[in-house]
Amino acid sequence: MANFDFEGKYWWQGDEVVVGLDEAGRGSIAGPLVVGCVVFPPFYDNYEINDSKQLTDKQRRKLFEVIKRDALEYVVEIISVEEIDQYNIYKATQIGMERAIKRLKHKIDAILTDAMPLRNIDPKIPLEAIIKGDSKSVTIAAASILAKVTRDDLMIELNKQYPGYELDHNKGYCTEKHVKHLEELGICPIHRTTYTPCCNYVKHDKQLSIDEIITK
Repeated sequence: MANFDFEGKYWWQGDEVVVGLDEAGRGSIAGPLVVGCVVFPPFYDNYEINDSKQLTDKQRRKLFEVIKRDALEYVVEIISVEEIDQYNIYKATQIGMERAIKRLKHKIDAILTDAMPLRNIDPKIPLEAIIKGDSKSVTIAAASILAKVTRDDLMIELNKQYPGYELDHNKGYCTEKHVKHLEELGICPIHRTTYTPCCNYVKHDKQLSIDEIITK
């Protein structure tokens, strides 16, 4: 269960502004990537906050409001499909997190991410890329909830613009039904054309599988 052990070591030494970052939509074949960024008051804890994937939609939506209310500051950054295809999802995630950090108004004392190293930040600021951080750190878990709820709502709205793919149900992930709809309808403007199977419908010099793209 997520707690403030990682944040606590900074808080105890007087470093109050500890940033947590996570994303939603990295493995989706359609729609934008969304990055959540959260700063809580020192020693903030909430036993209900956990990895968004371990929560129901109802729980996430309740906590979404709690996090926005309780956070010292939060940012939600949206990375377009075009940028994902241009940079690859790994780099697009880094870019999104770095943009979110730059939007913060507080002077940052430390950064925690869900296993994502960052390059274009002040090297004097401690950064920890924590494996499975969304289930260990309360700020990363909160960031994952902000990102997930925001992205789910975006996909529900995009389903109205691009009906037929059931984006309100699969949220753009590569389900059996989504693949079937791709075969029937082809790709639409919000499909990630560098992802399999979307790349089967466009010409690329190099086509990568989802696993290859995510781990690059």
